[in-house]
Amino acid sequence: MAAPIIETCHVACCANRTPNVLSWGRGGLIAYGTCNSVALYDPQEKCVVAVLNGHTGRVNTVQWVHREDCGRETHLVSGGSDSLLIVWEAQDGKFKQYVECVGHTGPVCAVDAIHLDNNKLLIASTASDSTVKLWLYTGSKAECTHTISFGSGFMMDVSLAWLPGSRVPILACGGDDCRIHLYAQCNGQFRKVLSLQGHEDWIRGVEWACVDGDLLLASCAQDCLIRVWRLVAKSRTKRNAQEERTIRMSEDVFTLTQNDASSAFAVTLESVLAGHENKVYGVHWQPPVIKGGDQHQSLSLLSASMDKTMILWAQEEGSGVWVEQVRVGEVGGNTLGFYGCQMSPDGSMILAHAFHGALHLWTQSHGKEGEWSPGVVISGHFNAVQDLSWDPEGEFILSVGSDQTTRLLTPWKRMDQTQPTWHEISRPQIHGYDMQCLAMVGRFQYVSGADEKVLRVFRAPRNFVENFANISGTPLAKLLASSDTVDQPEGASTPALGLSNKAVFQGDLTPKTNEEEGTGFNSVSDRYQESYFHPLTLNEPPPEDHLLQNTLWPEVQKLYGHGFEMFCLASDSGRTVVASACKASKAEHAAVLLWSSTSWRQLQALPCHSLTVTQMAFSPNGLFLLAVSRDRTWSLWKRDDPAATPTNTEPHFSLYTSTRKDTAVHTRIIWSCDWSADNKYFVTSSRDKKVIVWGDCSSSEAIVTPDEPPVIRPCSSILDVGDSATAVSFCPILCPGNSQSHSLTVKRLRWRPRVGRAGQGGEEEGEGSITAAGSSWVQLASAGADHSVKIFNINRLAV
Repeated sequence: MAAPIIETCHVACCANRTPNVLSWGRGGLIAYGTCNSVALYDPQEKCVVAVLNGHTGRVNTVQWVHREDCGRETHLVSGGSDSLLIVWEAQDGKFKQYVECVGHTGPVCAVDAIHLDNNKLLIASTASDSTVKLWLYTGSKAECTHTISFGSGFMMDVSLAWLPGSRVPILACGGDDCRIHLYAQCNGQFRKVLSLQGHEDWIRGVEWACVDGDLLLASCAQDCLIRVWRLVAKSRTKRNAQEERTIRMSEDVFTLTQNDASSAFAVTLESVLAGHENKVYGVHWQPPVIKGGDQHQSLSLLSASMDKTMILWAQEEGSGVWVEQVRVGEVGGNTLGFYGCQMSPDGSMILAHAFHGALHLWTQSHGKEGEWSPGVVISGHFNAVQDLSWDPEGEFILSVGSDQTTRLLTPWKRMDQTQPTWHEISRPQIHGYDMQCLAMVGRFQYVSGADEKVLRVFRAPRNFVENFANISGTPLAKLLASSDTVDQPEGASTPALGLSNKAVFQGDLTPKTNEEEGTGFNSVSDRYQESYFHPLTLNEPPPEDHLLQNTLWPEVQKLYGHGFEMFCLASDSGRTVVASACKASKAEHAAVLLWSSTSWRQLQALPCHSLTVTQMAFSPNGLFLLAVSRDRTWSLWKRDDPAATPTNTEPHFSLYTSTRKDTAVHTRIIWSCDWSADNKYFVTSSRDKKVIVWGDCSSSEAIVTPDEPPVIRPCSSILDVGDSATAVSFCPILCPGNSQSHSLTVKRLRWRPRVGRAGQGGEEEGEGSITAAGSSWVQLASAGADHSVKIFNINRLAV
C-alpha cells in the first residue's frame, strides 16, 4: 500500500462552553462540540480520531444514540447555534453527515434520541425558540412529527426512554419554570401527562435510566440539588389490606389509552441528593451493561457542579439510602466550575468539562475501590488561535489565542507506546488581554504581543526544562546546555490583579521560620502569599489545575514603543533581531520596529506602509526582512553589510524594494508571507484569493542602483485558491487526502524547521540537520479561528 501524502498527526481542541456538549459512547469514543465541529476523541489512545464538519454555528449539544444491546453506536446527533440538528451515521467505520433537521428558529441547546424498529430514530430537541421538537429519522430523511411550545419559557434539557413494559416513548423536559414536564406518545401524538414540582430554580439536566423494569429519572438544578424520581407501571389488581396500611410516598398517577387498552403509571420522588454548594449543571447514570443476555443498570449516578466538583452517588446496601461515594474536583484557582459530566462504559473513568473548555478526567485506581486519580486528557484553546511557532529544534509548538493564553504542545514519549502523542505540558502565559502574535527567540525564550501596546518577553524556568526532558525523552544535559541557566528561576506566578508573571526562585519556596516571620504582620500584603507556584516533577502531561498554576514562565522584559495594539511579530534565524508591528490607520503608526534580542533595545523604525503591517518574515539567512500590509503592498528590507559600518555592531536594515499602489499585483489586503528555504523566493497570500511567488531575489535583475530600486516580479503563474488566502508557508525541505481541515479561517501555517516527525527520535532525522534527507516526512502546524491547533504529517516524496 502506498504511503499517504498527508495525514493528521494531532488536533488540539477543547469543548465548547455549553452544558450538553459532550457524550461518551459505548464504543469508547468521546464526542464533543468544539467551535463549529464535532470532535471524536479516543481516551485510550489519547488523540482525536476524527473531526466532523457540518454546522455553520457553534455546536451546543452532542449525543450518541445508544443501542439497546449496549453495543457500539452507529448514530450521533448534534445541534448548534445555526438552529440545525445533524444526524451522523457510521459508514465503513467513519461517521458522515447524513441528514439535517431543519425547523428550529433559534440555537439548539439539547438533544436526545432512541432507536425505533427498522433502523429508525426518534429524536427530541430543545432550542431557544421556546419549543421542543420530535423528529422521525428514517435513514434518508428526518421530519418533524410534533412541536411542543412553551410560550416564553425555555427547556434546558430533554431525555427519552421507553415506558416500563411497553414500547411507548416518554419524554422528560426540564427548564426555567423549575418543573419537569413529562410527555408520552398516545395514538401517534405526544401529549403532556405530568408536571413534577420540587426544584426551586432552573432545571439544568434530566436523564432516564431503566432499573429492574422501572424507570429512574435524575434531575439537577441551579438550586444545588439533585432529585431522583421513580416511574413504575401501576398494578390494576386490588391491593390487600396489609399494603393499604403501609406508609407510601405520595405519587402522581397518569393513564394512557391506546387501542382501547389502558395502562396506569405512577411517579414518586425517590430521593433528594444534597452535596453540592453551587449550581448543578449535569447528571449522568452509569451506562448499562449486558449480563446473561439481559440489560443490567448499575445504580450509580454522577453529578457535576459549578462548585468545581463531581460527585459519584450510589445506594447503600441494605438501607437503600443514596449516599456520596466519591468526590473529585479542583480546589482554589480563579476558574469557574463544571458544565457537564460523563462516565466511561465500564464506569472506571469519569469526565467533566469546564467553563473554559478544559476536560477533567479521573481514573479509578486498580484494586483500590474509592480511590480516583487525575488522568491525561486532551486540551486546547477555547477561542480563535491567532499565531503559532515551532521552537528552533522542532520539538515543541507555542500557540497564542483570543482566549488570552499561550500554550505549549510537545510529543509525549511513553515506554509502552511506539507512537508518541501530543499534549499541552505548559501554559507559559495567562493574560488579561486577547493574545495576537508571538515569535521564538532562542530555544526557551519568546516574545508575545496582545491587544495592548506592550511586548512581553518570557523565558522558561528550570522546572519546565526538567519536566520537558522527562516527558519528551530529551536528555536534560542537552537542554540545559542550550539554555541560559545562570540565575534561572524555578517557576513563576501571577500576583493578584497583576498581568506580569513574577519569577519564583529557589529561596522563595523555602518556608520561613517563626523567627524570620516575626510575631506579627508588617503589612496587609504580608497576610497573603504572593507565590502560588509549587514545583512539580512530571513524567506525564499535567492536568488542568497544574497547567493554570504551576507551568507559567517568568516575564523578563517589557518592550514599549508602539502606539496601538500589537498585530504581528517575527524573529531572524540567528535569534538576534525581533521585528514588531501594531494596528495602524496612518503611516506614522505603521512603521516596523526592530529590537535587539540581547539588550532588548529598540534598534530601528522602518517606515514604508500606510496601514497595518499584517505579517513579517525574515529570510532563512537573516539577510532580508519582508513585510506585507493592509495597504495591499509589500516591502523588502535588506541588512546592511557589517563591513561597511565597522563601528556599529548592531544590525541595521535599509529599504531594498517595495511595491506601490500603481505596481501592486494584489488588489486586496495581503494577509500572509513566507520565504523559500534557499532565500531566493518569497510568497504572499491575499484576500483577493491570489497566492503569488516572487523572485529571484538573488538574480542579476535585483541589483540595487542609485536611481532605481530593484524590481522583483512574480516568477510563476498566479495561483487562484478560490477564497481568501489567509495563511501561507514554504516547506523548508525541497519536495520532489486523508486530512482533517479547519472549519473556519486558518490564521497561521508553520513548517517544522527540521525534517522528520517530532518525537520519533534521531532515526527519522538523519543527523538532525535542517536539510537532512533521511526521512520522507515533514510536519506542518496550523492555527485556526475554529479554536484548534492541528499538526499534519506530510510525505514529501509522495507529493
